[in-house]
Amino acid sequence: MNKQLLKLMQRPQLYELSSDKFWNDEHISKGMLEAHLNKDWEAATRKYDFVINSVEWISSIASPSLKNKLLDLGCGPGIYTELLKRKGYDVTGVDFSERSVNYARESAKKENLDITYICQDYLELDLEEKFDVITLIYCDFGVLSDKNRRLLLKKIYSMLKLDGILILDVFTPLEHEGKKEYKNWSYSNNGGFWCKKPHGLLESFYRYENNTVLNQSIVLTEDELKFYNIWEHMFTCDDILSELKAVGNWNVELYSNVVGEKYSDDSKVLCAVARKV
Repeated sequence: MNKQLLKLMQRPQLYELSSDKFWNDEHISKGMLEAHLNKDWEAATRKYDFVINSVEWISSIASPSLKNKLLDLGCGPGIYTELLKRKGYDVTGVDFSERSVNYARESAKKENLDITYICQDYLELDLEEKFDVITLIYCDFGVLSDKNRRLLLKKIYSMLKLDGILILDVFTPLEHEGKKEYKNWSYSNNGGFWCKKPHGLLESFYRYENNTVLNQSIVLTEDELKFYNIWEHMFTCDDILSELKAVGNWNVELYSNVVGEKYSDDSKVLCAVARKV
């Protein structure tokens, strides 16, 4: 274990994978769900007021009466999907967290909402169905490697109808402007977000070329060592336009967020509305 820990204390290779899939960890996924459902905490999901305004804007640029079939990638526990369903969309949600999808299904059942949920990694999604609107919200796109971003965009392009709309948001380089690399050790005797047992935690922040950063958490208990690599690629306007156009033909409009505010050079978020042509 000491040898493995020493290796982990060195800078990881670009897009090196985590040791475990934390989104289905029994303990971590519970904390993630709690974060999603906290309407006042901008962590796993944006604050609820923002989500409501976001759904209003989406329905204004892609009316459910004209573009009815909507696919929400990374739907989590169904916060967006339920609101979108109430707007009149025929909604399908996809997420790879079993806990979140199970919660979403139970919630839809209680609310008598006919929403289709699929528990799957959207990189492995293979649907014959075609959609009018596909959403990928809260900067999920940027956690993927270059290769997987291309793979996902190709899937999205093939799943969209002609004149279908992709709505996604990403962070810009301003999100981490001025932030320096660091390593911080801490110890929790009563457990924490990453582990319910007493554990040591080494949290590191690394910068890489081409506007990519890594938030790494190394969790050390008496009998095991796990590490979680959370990658984040940030985009300029030219970057997102280039990646979209590499997989197909689009008409693209850019905004500062997923409520349709005009894009400005000081925005930390960039929203692309890409219409397949």
